[in-house]
Amino acid sequence: MTATMDRPETVGAPEVPTRRARRPRRTPKRGAPRRPRPPARSVPDRPASAAEETASVLSTSFTMIGIVCLWIAVQLLFLSSASQSRSQDLLYDQLRQQLAGATAPVGPVVPAGAPVALLTIPDIGLQQVVVEGTASGDLLAGPGHRRDTALPGQVGTSVVYGRAATYGGPFGDLPSLGRGAEITVVGGQGEKTFRVVGVRRAGDPLPQPPADGAARLTLVTAEGEGRLGALAPRSVVYVDADAKKGFPAPSGRAAAVPESEQAMSNDTGALPLLALCLALLLAVTLGVIAARQRWSAALVWVVASPLVIALSWATTDVVMRLLPNLI
Repeated sequence: MTATMDRPETVGAPEVPTRRARRPRRTPKRGAPRRPRPPARSVPDRPASAAEETASVLSTSFTMIGIVCLWIAVQLLFLSSASQSRSQDLLYDQLRQQLAGATAPVGPVVPAGAPVALLTIPDIGLQQVVVEGTASGDLLAGPGHRRDTALPGQVGTSVVYGRAATYGGPFGDLPSLGRGAEITVVGGQGEKTFRVVGVRRAGDPLPQPPADGAARLTLVTAEGEGRLGALAPRSVVYVDADAKKGFPAPSGRAAAVPESEQAMSNDTGALPLLALCLALLLAVTLGVIAARQRWSAALVWVVASPLVIALSWATTDVVMRLLPNLI
């Protein structure tokens, strides 16, 4: 009898899984069309809620208002000086060419905004080209000659207005002139030197009329109290200067000027232009709101900011015409 021994069982030994045979990779035959892959599932964009759209509109609107208000303040206090300086450079070149060609205006009628004289006051370091007209828009470029008076240097009284604070504030230091200060005027008829005879405010007695054949130059500006008082002036300042002999003054000048060209007046005719500027700003605001629905906010503001600044600059110039012409 033959005894058989069974193989002892291994207690607790893990079962080793059998390895599945790898399926052979099918290589497509040459010339056979490849099987297209199924398109990836596109996740639909989540529509913006009403609250998000309202927040975007308000954010854009407040940003536009902030840019316009900030730009107006910066332009009035700082950039307006650069604008006025640029205008003065152009006016100086134009007047110099006219003086060299003997074509500088001598009156009686001169187009508004044209250069008429070069005004120099060494005591306050002032040299400005005087333009024709005293409306608020005319004084953005520099001091303006009142059209119903003689041109600077001619026989009689010539009146010149100038701003005290904004757009360079060329006449801001005018009240500090003392008696005897020298003022030089160069125009189409030559050069004339004046001496200050007095500084007066509104309500002070008027000086005696100039003598026969003499010329008087009256410079007009505004003043207030405090560091920023010139932005809210309370009174008008007049500086009278005389020259013993003036150039002949042709007849035919205007007998009077409209109210918009008088001291501390504004130009209400600029209202339609202001409405146009505000309409353009509103159109740009709506365009920015629509663009932000499709593109990123950073990209939209990079493109829109130059246009907004340009419109703000033009709007500020128009607003200045609605403010008193001497500030």
